[in-house]
Amino acid sequence: MANKGPSYGMSREVQSKIEKKYDEELEERLVEWIIVQCGTDVGRPDRGRLGFQVWLKNGVILSKLVNSLYPDGSKPVKVPENPPSMVFKQMEQVAQFLKAAEDYGVTKTDMFQTVDLFEGKDLAAVQRTLMALGSLAVTKNDGYYRGDPNWFMKKAQEHKREFTESQLQEGKHVIGLQMGSNRGASQAGMTGYGRPRQIIS
Repeated sequence: MANKGPSYGMSREVQSKIEKKYDEELEERLVEWIIVQCGTDVGRPDRGRLGFQVWLKNGVILSKLVNSLYPDGSKPVKVPENPPSMVFKQMEQVAQFLKAAEDYGVTKTDMFQTVDLFEGKDLAAVQRTLMALGSLAVTKNDGYYRGDPNWFMKKAQEHKREFTESQLQEGKHVIGLQMGSNRGASQAGMTGYGRPRQIIS
């Protein structure tokens, strides 16, 4: 994994396109949110892709982040006292964060894969997951989100409508325009099916 050499040709082009999706302004906003949400003891990463990756790589900060969105006593991820140093333990910690984020409501399409963060393959996907998590936290508005609510977009929520029985009955007598209109429709000049064509010589 870590001994992967440089990529060439098509692989290099694909990796270059993925790297261009990484947003440095978004990185600053996400770092600010994580620090406000988790507390200053999480530290601050070096600026740029590599600093962001190294900061989140062992999964501890991500775990603290998702835990901070839950009430005390129902934290979904166990955070080790000492950050894990073994590779598989770090990847396991990231996987626990991903499971907790999915349980919180982040959709599978917004989730990154563990290797996207661990090997730095697609840090834009990591940003996308954190944005989705922040948007959900703002939308839920349950008091556990800390930070500026304008940092994230609120997700659209269901707006259920209730109709009375009389309104439903009235609706049955209206022909919607989706059904079409019979104005101006005429069959004048049409012949019935199966009638021979009149050819006069």
